[in-house]
Amino acid sequence: MEHISEPARQTPVTHKTDVLVVGSGPAGLAAALAAARAGAEVSLMDRFGCFGGNITAVGVEGFAWYRHEKTVEAGGIGWEFEQRAKEMGAAVPESQSLSYELDSEGFKLVADRLVEEAGIHPMLHRQFVAPIMEGDRVVGVIAESKAGREAILARVVIDATGDADVAERAGAPTCKSAPEKMMAASVMFHLAGVDKRAFIEGIKADPQTYKDWGGGGEWNIETSGKEDDMFSPFIHKPFARAIAEGLIPPHLITIAGTWGAMHDTGELTYMNLIHLDRIDGTDPDSLTRGEIEGRRQTMLAIDALRRFMPGCENARLRNFGMTIGIRDTRKIDAVYNMTESDVRNQGRFEDSIGIYPEFIDGYGILILPTTGRYMQIPYRSMLPKGVKGLLVAGRSTGGDRIAHAATRNMACCAVQGQGAGIAAAIALTSNRELDELDMAAVRKELDRQGVRIH
Repeated sequence: MEHISEPARQTPVTHKTDVLVVGSGPAGLAAALAAARAGAEVSLMDRFGCFGGNITAVGVEGFAWYRHEKTVEAGGIGWEFEQRAKEMGAAVPESQSLSYELDSEGFKLVADRLVEEAGIHPMLHRQFVAPIMEGDRVVGVIAESKAGREAILARVVIDATGDADVAERAGAPTCKSAPEKMMAASVMFHLAGVDKRAFIEGIKADPQTYKDWGGGGEWNIETSGKEDDMFSPFIHKPFARAIAEGLIPPHLITIAGTWGAMHDTGELTYMNLIHLDRIDGTDPDSLTRGEIEGRRQTMLAIDALRRFMPGCENARLRNFGMTIGIRDTRKIDAVYNMTESDVRNQGRFEDSIGIYPEFIDGYGILILPTTGRYMQIPYRSMLPKGVKGLLVAGRSTGGDRIAHAATRNMACCAVQGQGAGIAAAIALTSNRELDELDMAAVRKELDRQGVRIH
């Protein structure tokens, strides 16, 4: 590869803070709120013009679609996301669960309000470039923006990028599956112009269950059996018919999936139908291909819905998500890496920072939490090896493939983020390293913030 030499330069330090959170998705937003509420000075940085990550930038509105009558959850900030969204008119009942679907546009305002109330310093429109290191310690980051290059210093950094960007570039060990073994990426979209009455009547006339997910491609799944006869807002038949009639190329058997909410206004939201294999979320060329191909497949899907789905005859594209949705890239090699056994068999840990229902969704597995079973999330899974001053929260925490299929989900990321934010604040007040914390103090603050950890 050809290289050029860049001239040496001095980068101005534009901001100093106690805790810097890089990335403001469910994990990062929860981490920033938790750290601020625990008394730390907090700054929250994101590359987009809004907070919320997958919720707002991608359009993943089903925050807790796993929830059923016997589901046991951690509460805390993840629960607060739903409650505040309901209060602000940015949530509606979710179609397959006892949860509320978050409006991806309205939640931008919810997140703004939460950040402002907590006294967090907002730093949008900044792209993380590199960590600032003192030996093996992360002491801040370099960011780029329209204003140029800047240095932001922090006593603790929380990597909530979803891709372990800070950890990777700080030299912490990470791993990443080959693209052909990663979970599929998705381009989310929303429809307008749908006849609600006709659409709902069509759903009732031909109700789909989770066993119908076995429609080929992305949708061959393993369940525990108890999920098979439960209602699912699954759409597959219009696309199979479109393939049979030559409207969709026969290789696109992955066009299938779920809808989120049918609104009185004719908007059909959170269309999770486009699934793209071999997209590497750490490769900009791969992301470019995914964005373009995802939009192309979306229009094929909409055409099939117009022809073969009741109520969708006059449907039109309302909007795409701001960016492609990525489920799977780098994971850190943590002090403790969660295992398939942990998520299948109710793992218990002395350093638990919260619980999460027995919900596994990915790599061809779907287990829903309908029996009260749950796992604990260990603090050590957020501690990268070999680097100080850094925590990692969200889908890039340490764990094997099946553990990742559980912990990658947004509500679990919020549990991890809240634990990481509190741990960062406690580390500063106690003047201890992140791997030497008094977990009793962390648990006390978790309890004060309303988190169930056992």
